[in-house]
Amino acid sequence: MVQFVHPSRDEITLAGVLGALADPMRLRIVKSLVAQSACMSCTEAAPCPDMAKSTLSNHFRILREAGLIRTSKQGVQHRNVVREEDINARFPKLLKMILSFPD
Repeated sequence: MVQFVHPSRDEITLAGVLGALADPMRLRIVKSLVAQSACMSCTEAAPCPDMAKSTLSNHFRILREAGLIRTSKQGVQHRNVVREEDINARFPKLLKMILSFPD
């Protein structure tokens, strides 16, 4: 079974969050996840339908290791949700401010 590494709330760093969101594709992934009220699979949250699965997996790994998303396995899908509560606890209003800027 796949084990995902999720940093604890205290291990989430500003440099990690900003570094992960510096990539336009990862920023689009987080925006699409925030726009949904439920968990999304990697494919549903993909910014481009023709993105290679390996590239998409790498983007999700970086977001997960930065503490921005939580991934769980449900059947054959990996379901993702933004860790808004944890990010807001560490860096109040940061995520909302970053996501408010247009692409």
